[in-house]
Amino acid sequence: MAGADQRARIVAALVRHGDYEQPERVPSAHLPHPLTARGREQAAKLGHQLWAAASELGLRVNPTLHTSTLLRASETAGLAAGVLSTLAAGADFDVAEFPDLAERSTGSGNNLTVDQIEAIIRRDPRRPVLPSGWKAHPRYRLPLLGAESLMQAGARVAAHVEVRCHELRAAGEDTLAVFVSHGGALRHAAVCMGALELAAVPGLSMHHCGFVLLELQRSAEQIEDGLPGAWTKVGGAWKVRPPKRARD
Repeated sequence: MAGADQRARIVAALVRHGDYEQPERVPSAHLPHPLTARGREQAAKLGHQLWAAASELGLRVNPTLHTSTLLRASETAGLAAGVLSTLAAGADFDVAEFPDLAERSTGSGNNLTVDQIEAIIRRDPRRPVLPSGWKAHPRYRLPLLGAESLMQAGARVAAHVEVRCHELRAAGEDTLAVFVSHGGALRHAAVCMGALELAAVPGLSMHHCGFVLLELQRSAEQIEDGLPGAWTKVGGAWKVRPPKRARD
């Protein structure tokens, strides 16, 4: 356990949910669908992977896994927590749900297909036609009530992660804190946390139940001056997207 100088090691596990029943051509956003059988298997395996990652880094796993309120993420966290409880030989792991960890919202366009969203915007005389590639543009927000950009979602997730990790650091124990969320929001959260370049995001994704480990690192000078330090990737892996084929 770290002393009162606040040198506790805090590592955030940014975890994407497991495979789920996503309708074709519907942005993931706030879909209410559950995990598939494959997704449940991935979530159980995730518990073992998180335990191994924490052991390798010499950390304890925080017994409360933070998760998005969306069903696919909550189910993932619950199944992983059950495995962790077994591995910890009697320690109880539980799940706490937070709207701040949800995926980017498409607002009143939630649960519509891409084609339906684009048709609705075309019929609205107040709106210009949606730009090409709008769904992946980091700062584009659909002109629909309640919609947000990927960077807005990332900032929301990053704020939750950072507040929780600062609370754990103040407790003074070396800890792996688990956050189960969604691929788009997590990649842009890593950008907001300074652990990933925005220019790299289009070439990256996350496997279902994949994770990256980000450590809040502080030098002796930063500790002495009361500065927050910086987030550095210390484990896990992003999924690398294959390059798009050039058109003939």
